[in-house]
Amino acid sequence: MWKGMRVIGYVILILLLIYGGLIALVYLNQHRFIYAPPVASNDVPSGFRNVSYETRDRLELTAGYLPAQDGLPTILFFHGNGANWQSSALVTARLARAGYGIMAAEYRGYSGNAGTPSEAGLYEDARAAWRFLREKQRLAESEIVLVGNSIGSGVATQLATEVRARALVLISPFDSMEETAARKLRWLPVRLLLRDRYRNDQKLPEIGEPILIVHGEADSLIALEQAQALAKVRDDTVIETYPEWGHDLVVHEPVQDRIMLFLQQQH
Repeated sequence: MWKGMRVIGYVILILLLIYGGLIALVYLNQHRFIYAPPVASNDVPSGFRNVSYETRDRLELTAGYLPAQDGLPTILFFHGNGANWQSSALVTARLARAGYGIMAAEYRGYSGNAGTPSEAGLYEDARAAWRFLREKQRLAESEIVLVGNSIGSGVATQLATEVRARALVLISPFDSMEETAARKLRWLPVRLLLRDRYRNDQKLPEIGEPILIVHGEADSLIALEQAQALAKVRDDTVIETYPEWGHDLVVHEPVQDRIMLFLQQQH
């Protein structure tokens, strides 16, 4: 009997060690899971030019900029975790052809930029991109639209709590990073482990700009329910969903057409 109990005890101990090891693995490697910069590229998409600006913590960031045609606003675009500013230029091509300006912002640790990405760091990078448009390009707040895709929704949302832009557009957003992680890793206490939380749900009530959320109903990375929960935080939030598309929603031109319609309605 005692021998059997010892065996059970050993099995439980081994399982606890394995579980503890998995917790440690997730905690120590969460940065890799959240931020996945692609290989840096020197390509400059047609019409864009490289621009540089400095953050408050003295990092020089390189990004891409396409000026707007007269009378149209500029899209300050924050990309997802596995993208870069060049891909931002590609997925906003429909907007660019229509004459909208595109500020394809970039993050630390991406596109050859120095630094290590983090929630606080990306917020600093967003502020620097905003200052570039306001101070270097002399754009009024009302001439700038904040657009964030995926993790970029967290960056755009934070910036919207600090400035007053023309509008805020969130593409494939989450209500919070911890909710996204908890849905993926239900068997781990990820809410206790995460350092970067991106609590969009807590910030939306602080925002005065008109808000549009677009989300794919087939999104397997960030559940539609998260976007719907986020939209309910502020009653006047406009939400548009697309049954046939997933997390790559941003690449589809009808989505950009919907964004343009929303912006035209904000006059």
